[in-house]
Amino acid sequence: MPVQRRISSRDFARLERTSRLPQPIVHDGIAFAPPARAAIDAARHESSPERLRRLLSLPVYYGLCSGSELHAELARGNQRGTAAAREVLRGLGSLTDVHLRGSAGQVLDNLPLPPPLWRVTVCNPQGRPVGVVDAWWDEVGLGWQFDADDNEFPVQKRNDLALIAAGVVIVRTPPERLRDDVRRTARELVSAFAAAAKRPRPQVLAMGMVTSTS
Repeated sequence: MPVQRRISSRDFARLERTSRLPQPIVHDGIAFAPPARAAIDAARHESSPERLRRLLSLPVYYGLCSGSELHAELARGNQRGTAAAREVLRGLGSLTDVHLRGSAGQVLDNLPLPPPLWRVTVCNPQGRPVGVVDAWWDEVGLGWQFDADDNEFPVQKRNDLALIAAGVVIVRTPPERLRDDVRRTARELVSAFAAAAKRPRPQVLAMGMVTSTS
């Protein structure tokens, strides 16, 4: 609310006065604060570390705002009660990765594939790391990567070659295609899963497996 308004909070709503009113986003005739502003304002009052982590990561995960927008909003606004939010943002690592994970999850939502394991280190039978994949279907030995370009990151190319040599089927999706060409990405994943399922599963192990996509 504008600073000159004198309206008190109610049980169902917390009202805050501000001299920095955001440009509203109107949806179905209702005005909302932009996602980054809403997330940071709510974060200043959240005491649960787990809820605070989700509050700051999910808007990026679903593409509602960027990590840089969250950081900028945190720097511009009232600094009271922001210490925990700053700590959580530092601990989240690369929010670009969070956004990519969200885009990847949305690609998979309507596909006839089992849910993958996320951010997995693939090892040989002796437990020695072979490579890392962003998503992993353990039952067929299929890995999905949607991070760096081989030409810019030769280490990533060596990672891929080691995985392929171990018998892993790899699907590579550039970040821009993950966002702009969902149909092509979906076709590639379904085709690769079918191909992986037709051959014997490679003798590899997966470490650091996370099944949740939220």
